[in-house]
Amino acid sequence: MEDANLQRLHCSVKNYDWGLPGRVSEVARLHALNSASEFHAEDPYAELWMGTHDSGPSFLASSNGNENGVSLKAWISENPDVLGHKVLHKWGSDLPFLFKVLSVGKALSIQAHPDKELARTLHKLHPDLYKDGNHKPEMALALTNFEALCGFITLKELKGVLHTVPEIVELVGATNTNLVLQTNDQDGEEKVKPVLQAVFTDLMSASKDRVTDAVNRLKSCLLKKSEVRQLTDKEQLVLRLEKQYPADVGVIAAFFLNHVKLNPGEALFLGANEPHAYLSGECVECMATSDNVVRAGLTPKHRDVQTLCSMLTYKQGSPEILRGVSVNPYVNKYTPPFEEFEIDRCILPQGETVVFPAVPGPSIFLVTVGEGTMNTGLPKGHVVTEGDVLFAAANTEISVTSASELNLYRTGVNSKFFQAS
Repeated sequence: MEDANLQRLHCSVKNYDWGLPGRVSEVARLHALNSASEFHAEDPYAELWMGTHDSGPSFLASSNGNENGVSLKAWISENPDVLGHKVLHKWGSDLPFLFKVLSVGKALSIQAHPDKELARTLHKLHPDLYKDGNHKPEMALALTNFEALCGFITLKELKGVLHTVPEIVELVGATNTNLVLQTNDQDGEEKVKPVLQAVFTDLMSASKDRVTDAVNRLKSCLLKKSEVRQLTDKEQLVLRLEKQYPADVGVIAAFFLNHVKLNPGEALFLGANEPHAYLSGECVECMATSDNVVRAGLTPKHRDVQTLCSMLTYKQGSPEILRGVSVNPYVNKYTPPFEEFEIDRCILPQGETVVFPAVPGPSIFLVTVGEGTMNTGLPKGHVVTEGDVLFAAANTEISVTSASELNLYRTGVNSKFFQAS
């Protein structure tokens, strides 16, 4: 591929144990196509990483399709102009975003990502656990039906939980419970936040024996209830989580968080210090270039309960769902309130052409379905097919023509960043 403005990439895969087994994982399928490799039908395939993060770097493919050993990160630092001057000035000679595909087979940990200030502190104190000093806002755009826990439920809903789930009352104690029941929305955020923080911290800090006992009693109580009535969505979810992570405090913490369901083409964005856990389904995800995660439940990995409970915003209520804004008949743009990234979702019927206008920053394109050609104005276009990932330099107009229905996703720096700067 002799077009410096468009570079084909070979990408890294992560086999975390929450991933879907290879035979049904979109990550496994796309990675096998991307790297011309086989996948193992029963092994978990969790994440495909497209970008420059050291924990999962992408490499340039040579003109014969083989990896040429040069990482995208090294190539960008040798050719910084491909980022455009505004991106270079703001973030230095690296991509400010990391693009991923996720195949979620079982729940990820209840987690939050630190803001910049906390990330710098954590990285300094525990560089082995917190690998970089950056924040990690993120956005997940559903490829299939997708479920997540995200943000705290309202005060009214929380009071309902305390009235109906005695196992929680036992773990957090009467004082905390009464504090919540005596608090009203009229009290304002500065009064509500410390109450919610105290209750959640006590729950997440409860001893292993007490948690095991509470989870087991909750489970038998729900199984009994299921014989006489249909369980609520949240109750069914709690039983599912208990199967995946027996005796884990995260099973009970799920009652405190919103259970969000996305349809394909809907997106959810998460700011710093917001609690969340992806539960099931497949998505494309974009985030600031970081791998900082503070975990506290639904995980065999390191837990940092005190850091998590002290860093959360404790905002309450359902998260905003983005459905994208149509920029032409084939492309929807998803713009989160973070300057590092945005995502375009393109569904191009057979035989049609769409133009991605030149933007002042870099982009990464991922083809998930179909085949076609990408053109940067040179005489010869690039044939693209599912599993292809391409880096596009700043200020490059790209037209795409489909040979069969083509689904592709583009991520780039948020257009609002360029309008503002």
